[in-house]
Amino acid sequence: MSLPRRTPDQVPGGQPIFDEVSLDATIISTRTINGKVVILSRYGDPKWRLVGQPTNKCESEQYVDFTGIPSGWWATMKAILWHYMRRGREGKKRPSPRAVRKLLTDAKPFLLHLGRLKITRLADVTPFACSLFVDACQQHRQGPDFPRAGKPLKASSLGHLYGAVEALHELSQYTSDEMPDHPWHGTSATHLAGLTGQGTAYRGGNTPLMPDDVFATLFQRAWLLVETADDLLDVRDKILSLRKAAGGKAAAEHDFIRSQGWADMWAFNQAVLQLRTACYIVVASLSGCRNHELGFVQRGACYSTEAAAGDEDEPRTYSWMRSQSTKTGEGLAEWMVPEAAVTALKVMERWSVPYRSVIDAEITDRRSENPLDPELAEAQLHLNAVFLAMTPNKGNQVRTMSLGAWNKALKSFAQNCGLGWDLASHHFRRKFANYAARSQFGDLRYLQSHFKHWSTDMTLGYALNESQEIALYAEIQMELDDIKADVVDGWLRPGTPLAGGYGRNIVSWRDGQAVTIFKDHRQMVRSLAESTPIRSNGHAWCTADDSRCVGNDLERTRCSGCNNAVIGPEHAPIYRGLHDHLQEVLDCDDIGEGGRNLVRRDMQRCRDVLVALRQGVTPGAASP
Repeated sequence: MSLPRRTPDQVPGGQPIFDEVSLDATIISTRTINGKVVILSRYGDPKWRLVGQPTNKCESEQYVDFTGIPSGWWATMKAILWHYMRRGREGKKRPSPRAVRKLLTDAKPFLLHLGRLKITRLADVTPFACSLFVDACQQHRQGPDFPRAGKPLKASSLGHLYGAVEALHELSQYTSDEMPDHPWHGTSATHLAGLTGQGTAYRGGNTPLMPDDVFATLFQRAWLLVETADDLLDVRDKILSLRKAAGGKAAAEHDFIRSQGWADMWAFNQAVLQLRTACYIVVASLSGCRNHELGFVQRGACYSTEAAAGDEDEPRTYSWMRSQSTKTGEGLAEWMVPEAAVTALKVMERWSVPYRSVIDAEITDRRSENPLDPELAEAQLHLNAVFLAMTPNKGNQVRTMSLGAWNKALKSFAQNCGLGWDLASHHFRRKFANYAARSQFGDLRYLQSHFKHWSTDMTLGYALNESQEIALYAEIQMELDDIKADVVDGWLRPGTPLAGGYGRNIVSWRDGQAVTIFKDHRQMVRSLAESTPIRSNGHAWCTADDSRCVGNDLERTRCSGCNNAVIGPEHAPIYRGLHDHLQEVLDCDDIGEGGRNLVRRDMQRCRDVLVALRQGVTPGAASP
């Protein structure tokens, strides 16, 4: 179905969007420098400078570059993007600078496709031409320079390409070059890309979950460097002092660096850069922040608060980190972090001192040459950042480290640790969410001592600080849902032995054709996972509404008969070990008859569990 046609260059109601005469002079972006407005880009420019991007974007990502598409499409795409920037799309908020750039990037393959069909105007685009584009995208195979060489495009990539065509159709209605018909009647970009239907639920991307052993190796190596950072930075600061005293001559600093056990200056400089990566790994691992959120971190970002600790005598201290988040439009936000993250950020404050002095000198020089230099405002954005980098091919200019540079540094760090994992910055957020969910779930309870507010009630943290990033809690909840679903799926597999009162009930229910009341097995798993409180106490899955049962702590064998417990094959080694240790206790001659009876009872509970789990134990009473 086509959109209502509008008069070119008008919004609903007939008001002109822009004046044709002064179109090229129309201002696209500005910056305020020393109280005065400075124009950065105008409509007629081949590149539009955007403002409002996160500081972790490299220079090329600060522009909408029309020179990357055929020149015949410049006028149409400028009109479309200008309207998109000002008005957004129907029923949606105005786009971020990233979304504006992305629309042009995603639209380029379609524009090239139209060129191959000798179509030079959107007004001449037909649904047939669009269907040919869909076929071409589905038949396309990745080139040799791509990680997925020889493979078709992912469904998500297809969704972006087809979505751009729908956006061109909608937004072109406000220009003089209108696409007359919807590109594909009766369907949508998401459906054509295979992103709808059963089994296509979106969980926030396809970020792989970093294995525990990989994460442990990375974090241990990073934390070791953070702990010894002062020694390294003492040497660095001494070198800078010698360099300044020698007027920039390198002889004295080279002699000093060798006296400190370093082979040469290159090796030392690499160690200093690795320290920056180590600090990033520690903070990203313990905060769950995205790359741009860490890029926004300024010196002095951390502070602490105290809150009542219930029945405890001393109040608890909570550490917080301030930054910004643009992903969901939250703006200023805060994250609860453990002391280790605070330590790493303090190291980065010291690490970044020479880099911040370079930015300060740049600001002084630019201001003396041109008080209205637009780059003054850009430099100010980075002046107090801590995760900084120097760019040699730009005259050693210092700016916040870009996402691309971080991913290269992280891959290098992982390789130096002897790891084959293709490390990227976004892996840490997924791992953080997974660990947090597992902490709430019970098998990584040590995290609860770091982030004291985590409990079965995830909203408790908001009572401490309403500025926390909400999206992170949503990702933790998704991880928790996935973990619970995996556990329940194991319970409901035919033939899986289960012990414990609740486990025996599941076996009976499962073998009674329970799936017939659900649409399919997947729905049955999700339904049970969502309706059952599940957490691990180490030796069983507890489904009680609270954690007050003594079986969760003092009397572990009690779970064997508890109506809230599910004991699976993964717990069998624990009960076999308990049984063997209890046998040793039973052989002691100083526990009395009452003690022996308790030991016999607990040994029998262990034997009951092992029998139910088919672990080759003969039923019978414990040894006298």
